[in-house]
Amino acid sequence: MDNRMSTVQKTNAARLLDAAGIKYELIPYEVDESNLAADHVAEQLGEDIDLVFKTLVLRGDKTGLFVCVIPGALEVDLKVAARISGNKNCEMIHVKELLPLTGYIRGGCSPVGMKKKYPTFIHESALLYEYIFISAGVRGLQFRIAPQDLITFTEAGIYPI
Repeated sequence: MDNRMSTVQKTNAARLLDAAGIKYELIPYEVDESNLAADHVAEQLGEDIDLVFKTLVLRGDKTGLFVCVIPGALEVDLKVAARISGNKNCEMIHVKELLPLTGYIRGGCSPVGMKKKYPTFIHESALLYEYIFISAGVRGLQFRIAPQDLITFTEAGIYPI
């Protein structure tokens, strides 16, 4: 067991995964408030950027809010996101809406444990890996989790390339 774990506080998201019997590892990293980008997180973790996924919250013109979990190096394709979520158009929510709508802040938004259960779509490249990294619900802490476990827990659809 990693000795860093002794100083890591479990997040609400971690408690939800525990309650569901989902295996994960909590991995802390050094936060740079001026650089919350996924490539910085990957660098801090010493992991490939393809394994570090970011959680984005969008608003569709028909269905309302939904979540896309995509590789850190990619930008969300709004046309694809709209199509897979049953919308004609969609846009990212404004950062000031993130906390009231999800309970999370920028750089610490997890697809696990949002205030409400929003439709979630996980990029299909996640299935290429034994594990991926996603936010554990706070800045400075990531889940190392099997993609299929995340998909099952969040009842996510697959976001095509």
